[in-house]
Amino acid sequence: MPEGHTVHRIARQLTQDLVGRRLAVSSPQGRFAAGAARIDGQVLVAADAVGKQLFCTFESGDVLRVHLGLYGAWDFYGSLTPLVQGGYSAGSMGAPRLRRAVRMGEGERDVPVGEVFPPEPVGQVRVRLASDATVADLRGPSACEVLDPAGAAAAIERLGPDPASTDDLAAAGDVMVHRLTSRNVAVGQLLMDQTVVAGIGNIYRAELLFRARLDPHTPGRRVPTDVARVLWDDWAVLLADGIERGFILTREDLAEAQREEAVADSTLRHWVYHRAGEPCLVSGTPVVVEDMATRKLYWCPTCQV
Repeated sequence: MPEGHTVHRIARQLTQDLVGRRLAVSSPQGRFAAGAARIDGQVLVAADAVGKQLFCTFESGDVLRVHLGLYGAWDFYGSLTPLVQGGYSAGSMGAPRLRRAVRMGEGERDVPVGEVFPPEPVGQVRVRLASDATVADLRGPSACEVLDPAGAAAAIERLGPDPASTDDLAAAGDVMVHRLTSRNVAVGQLLMDQTVVAGIGNIYRAELLFRARLDPHTPGRRVPTDVARVLWDDWAVLLADGIERGFILTREDLAEAQREEAVADSTLRHWVYHRAGEPCLVSGTPVVVEDMATRKLYWCPTCQV
């Protein structure tokens, strides 16, 4: 499932290459024909991410809300502006040029593209946003709808705070800390609850808990306030880094050369995630995997006590 950093990167790509343009909006698959017709021919005025949800606002005030879910992704074609200026990140878009294509979902990768622009839709494309130079195709989302301004505001209000979507990190952190420490639910489950804090998925959950040396089974009410604040502050740092890099890197012990290796080798990026049965990199204890909140949870029973 795409986590918060990916959705923020998608919002940035849309902002750079489609915001301010009058767009042709269609539903090649046909399942979103009515919604597409409602916003077709309008100028896209903003693209914002809150947690794992994307909100694209059009000149009428109507908002396209998208949640990628487990399998959703955006394919971008055409003239694409690099997301990182003067630097490198995994999935970097490269110099703007026609017939460039990249998929942004759980990861980022180049996708095949032909010589004709705009390309014919491939597969089950729910929505196509198209300018004369850039096309964005959405496929496989768990939610895709057009809301009026009040409906969009209500959808955002239901979400927990997102460090990358607030101008007041301290106040947003207060909200997250209160919601987490006021419930008698395992903290490993609360971090995946998008009404508590927005954007955290399976990788970030496992890594945040390990970095805080916190047992994932600890009820929220038993998590000290200062520890909950550490979780929020660490989440803000890791999210910002993921947005810039295009992938999740949580091991602060890596030397610079190893960090460069981690660009290509995902096995170097994490302390416990996807390392079930392997020795913990700190204690040597085999990393445990179990189901929590319908997803696989990885943790070290020695370090996280």
